[in-house]
Amino acid sequence: MAAPNGALVALLKTVDTATVSNAVELLRVRPDSEGFASLHLKCLFPEFGPMCGYAVTAQVETVTEGAPKTEEAFVELFEAVERSPRPAVVVLQEIGGDRDRAAHSGEVMATIFTRLGAIGLVSDCGVRDLSAVRKLGFHYFARGAVASHASYRIVRTGVPVQMTGVTIRTGDLLHADENGLITIPEAGRDRLPGLIEEIFSNERALLEFVRGSGFTAAQLRGRFFH
Repeated sequence: MAAPNGALVALLKTVDTATVSNAVELLRVRPDSEGFASLHLKCLFPEFGPMCGYAVTAQVETVTEGAPKTEEAFVELFEAVERSPRPAVVVLQEIGGDRDRAAHSGEVMATIFTRLGAIGLVSDCGVRDLSAVRKLGFHYFARGAVASHASYRIVRTGVPVQMTGVTIRTGDLLHADENGLITIPEAGRDRLPGLIEEIFSNERALLEFVRGSGFTAAQLRGRFFH
């Protein structure tokens, strides 16, 4: 399935997340304190550069045992990834009682997701098989690594999830790199390329000024917020 705005996604994959965040702020469509994950979410493969794709969300339970796991629940998630606009990003929220020991993906899951059109996974807990998944070129964003999958089961797919401070819904456009993760609001997306170029231009000019000879703090008056 083709992405609704493939050209925009392709462009955003060339831009760091901090700059995209600055551009989103200029849209003035949400409070500046919303739409981004906390520092607890780590980029485990920063060498891959920015990740940009459409969220496919699910809630999972890993270490504690609730209802029995079913194959159908896993297939439901896989089918949701398959239906998603490309590229997809799988986003898994732990709802069990032992989040520090929960691992949400390894080589097998990452390979399945890759074959179905996903480029990465975001977890509010752990992942595993880092060396093998790195070789796949599959992005991992998580709190860290955990060795065992324990009693991992899919609870429900396609529901809003809470991910270290940000609410993510299936279909949301995500952007993430070593600086963190943000959601990109739908309103005003067509303005982002121009705003990003404006930010780069303004920052280049300011840095050239600051790096110039004879620079003093007083010279930033009337210039720092422009």
